[in-house]
Amino acid sequence: MTLPNVITVARLAAVPIFGWALLDGAMQVAFLLFLAAGVSDGIDGFLARRWKQETAFGAWLDPIADKLLMASAYGLSGYLGFLPAWIVLLVVGRDVLIVSAVLLSRSVGKPLEARPILVSKANTVAQVLLIVLVLADRAFGIAAGPVISAMVLLTATLTIVSGAAYLSIWMRLMRGVMAP
Repeated sequence: MTLPNVITVARLAAVPIFGWALLDGAMQVAFLLFLAAGVSDGIDGFLARRWKQETAFGAWLDPIADKLLMASAYGLSGYLGFLPAWIVLLVVGRDVLIVSAVLLSRSVGKPLEARPILVSKANTVAQVLLIVLVLADRAFGIAAGPVISAMVLLTATLTIVSGAAYLSIWMRLMRGVMAP
């Protein structure tokens, strides 16, 4: 197993520990684990490209680790009342929509190439920043309420726009399959 894959597996293994820390009220631990996961995601990608160690396993596992971490962060933040339920449903729902579209496309022999588009990258940055702000606020009492509120709105907007963009791409791809 390559070093980037080991880092990805470690990030995946950290998800339940992150969840436990949140549920246990260990906010500083949760904050540090989330930051470490984010940094490790960048490191494993850099190492895989730099040392030409990109593998099919890593290409498959990396987005799963990312999605599980974000779904855990959003789901538990909503459950604990740190974020409104509607933003949790929007963020998680978008990911479910995208994964479903990819799986459906593959099942009909029209695999959807999973290359992130610009608005999706902006959405990811906003989603990560929102969780970092929420966790920092809870861990260190930085009183970021107004900034968090603004980030919720920005994240919601980008989540809707990026979800609609992927849906449009998917519908163009599927047009030939769905035509009579």
